[in-house]
Amino acid sequence: MIGVIDYGMGNLYSVSKALERIGADYIVSERISELQKADSYILPGVGAFRDAMEILNKTDLKTFIRDAVSEGKPLLGICLGMQLLFEESEERGITGGLGLLKGKAVKLEARDEAGNRLKVPHMGWNRLAIHRDSPILTKADEGYAYFVHSYYVSGMDEEALLASADYGVRVPAVVGLDHVYGAQFHPEKSSTVGMSILKRFKQLTEEQKVTT
Repeated sequence: MIGVIDYGMGNLYSVSKALERIGADYIVSERISELQKADSYILPGVGAFRDAMEILNKTDLKTFIRDAVSEGKPLLGICLGMQLLFEESEERGITGGLGLLKGKAVKLEARDEAGNRLKVPHMGWNRLAIHRDSPILTKADEGYAYFVHSYYVSGMDEEALLASADYGVRVPAVVGLDHVYGAQFHPEKSSTVGMSILKRFKQLTEEQKVTT
């Protein structure tokens, strides 16, 4: 079962509907006692990094998430949820993140080849360049995904970069190391590519259930 972590800053409706479409067994909850029953977790996110971390700290969800990962349970962060996986963000001052992956969320300031400033937020469809195959994404999945973000991850380990998108700068689009994964775009709104990621995460969840 997939546990969708509800901390008040995620697009829970669209994530839930996408999980229903792929036939996933899931719960949506903010209660640790309920989330403990899950075999894997999705951390969605829309809004400001600092606000999200304040809530995760206040509710003890930060400790819960880190403990679940240390136990080997798969985790998928979506949009802001992906950025929260990293060490810190510069949004509204430096704020520490979950620290599960190396890197920092920084302001997206990009220009095209002619030197013209690109619009921020980066909003709309952009093509993925897949760097390596992984349990949640393969080169056969290369296509377009739907992005909405004003910050992007910088300074991450190259081995954790699974796919990127070009928006004047290289935007890490899918990340993954061990059983921690993230998508900067919204898989639940990204047609074939997004559904492929969610289906593979569902498979990881089922494999996790068998081994525990």
